[in-house]
Formats: sequence, structure tokens, C-alpha cells
Amino acid sequence: MTEKLSPTIDSKIQPNFENIAFDLETTLNGVVTLKASTSEQAFTASVLGTERQGYGVHIADSGLILTIGYLVAEAEQIWITTNSGQVIEGHSLAYDYETGFGLVQCLGELDAPTIPLGNSSLIKEHDNVIVAGAGGKATAITAKIAARAEFAGYWEYVIENAIFSAPSHPNWGGAALLNNAGEVCGIGSLFVNKIESDAMQCEGNMIVPVELLDDRLQELQLYGQTLSSPRPWLGIFASQIDRDFEIVGLYNNGPAALGGLETGDVILEINNIKSNSLANFFRNIWDIGPAGCEVPMKIMRNGSISEATILSVDRRDLWKKPQFH
Repeated sequence: MTEKLSPTIDSKIQPNFENIAFDLETTLNGVVTLKASTSEQAFTASVLGTERQGYGVHIADSGLILTIGYLVAEAEQIWITTNSGQVIEGHSLAYDYETGFGLVQCLGELDAPTIPLGNSSLIKEHDNVIVAGAGGKATAITAKIAARAEFAGYWEYVIENAIFSAPSHPNWGGAALLNNAGEVCGIGSLFVNKIESDAMQCEGNMIVPVELLDDRLQELQLYGQTLSSPRPWLGIFASQIDRDFEIVGLYNNGPAALGGLETGDVILEINNIKSNSLANFFRNIWDIGPAGCEVPMKIMRNGSISEATILSVDRRDLWKKPQFH
């Protein structure tokens, strides 16, 4: 996320104002650019970098901006730029690890309209939507919903009923998915090179649906986190190979690395349970108990099988916490 955002979008896939039932121009002005920076000492700096850039959506008159969390994880400084050219500082209010959402609080009055949250549960396959970055029509595309399905990310992340849209927006991080009423129903997270749908396989974006905020937005605003028990976190990046799971990366000084696991290790079982998917693999870890529990596993390294137990943590204890103003 260190590269500059490229606004180049083929005019053929930009939205046609004449075919839109709401005030598209005004609505698009509610999408802003975010630039965030953190120090090299930040826990996530080795993976996410120290300079990040993407988008956010102005969702409340108080200056609350909804974005994707990896943009603002451990951010020490955030600058917000509106389509009118206003540049104003913000601070990282929350990063909800379970959903992937981030919240930024604007430190002043933002010259941008708000975009209301829609009911993303109504978004279904084949629906027409708009995926928009900051910059108006030139950074927006018309898209279709290619699928609604569970998504598991190799960084210990699972969400149900993720939104997959196509074609892909070239700058997806924090982009707004808008329904036909001009409401934001999701936030762009990833490029996906193979979306499985009923009709085809295609490239597109994974969008985090705002329905995941329903039970947690108030707590995130008030406390910067949810009040539920945090999931156990190991600090691994895992990839599925048949019914086994290879460690393809580790957070430096994370629980798994400190517990002796290495890149290339293959995890055969978690707590004596074989997993049948990456989502199931992570859920088998989370089912053991809250953060701080021991996670027993069977691993294979260079053809030799052994047992290991990793003491999990709450990742919030390792990451720099948002500084409240």
C-alpha cells in the first residue's frame, strides 16, 4: 500500500449519470482519500509498510470515516483529502480485526457529504453496483456482484457472506460499494484473481459488507474496540495444501515465531482436529478459547512430525493503540 493511487479507469466502465436514480455526483464527494503513516517500529510495518494510501467513506456528520483497517493499523498520522481539495488531519479511532473495518475520526469539520449505510444483506449476486474511490466519476466503476460467499484470508481472517464484485477496481483499498439508492453497502478490501460464481470465473474485488458493523459500530466508536473476548492470535500466514496448512509467513516476534514455528512448517492438526478448509482451520484455533489460550498442534517439518503448543495472544497487546484526542 505504499504506491500512489492510480486514477486511470477506462471510461467505458465509469458510471453513466443518466442511468443513476440518485445524485451520484454529490454522493461520490463523500468518498475521501486517506494517507496514513506509522513508524518502522510498528508491529505491522514489516508487512504493511510505514506509508499507506487508500480511501474512506464519510458516514456521519461528526466526521466519522469508515475504511478498511489495514490502511490505518497502528497509524501515527492520518491525512484526509476531500474532492474539493480540503486536507485535514484525522486519527485512527478503531481497527476491528474480526471484520477488517477501520474507523477514522476527522479532527475538524469535513467538507464532504455523508453517505448513509445501506442494508448490505440485500445485496445479491448479479446486482448492479458502483465501486468508487475518491475523485468523483473518474475513479468510480460500474460493477456487478459476482458472488456472496465466505472468505478466508491467510492472515487469520474469516468473514461470512463477503461480497465479490467484478470487474476489479484498480484501487480497491477502502473504496465504497454503493447500491442503487446511493448507500454504502461495503468497503473494498482485496483484489481476487479468481472469483467462483454460478456463471463464471472472473477477477474482481472482495468487499467487506457493512452488515458486519450492525452489532459493533457503537462499541468501536466509544471504546476503539469491541467488548467481546478477543480471539486467540498466532501471527501466522497460512495456505491450504489439500487438507494440511503450510505456514507461508510469520510476524516477527509474533507468538508462532517465538514458539518455534518456521516458514515452511506444515500444520497437520489443531487440537487433534483435522481441518477441511482454511476457514475451518482458523475456526478450530478460535474454538479452543479466548486470546491467551494454548494452541496445541501437530506439525511436519522436513518430513518429520512433531507436537507443538503455541501460547496465543490478543494482537491488540502487541500493536500500537490508537491515540485518542
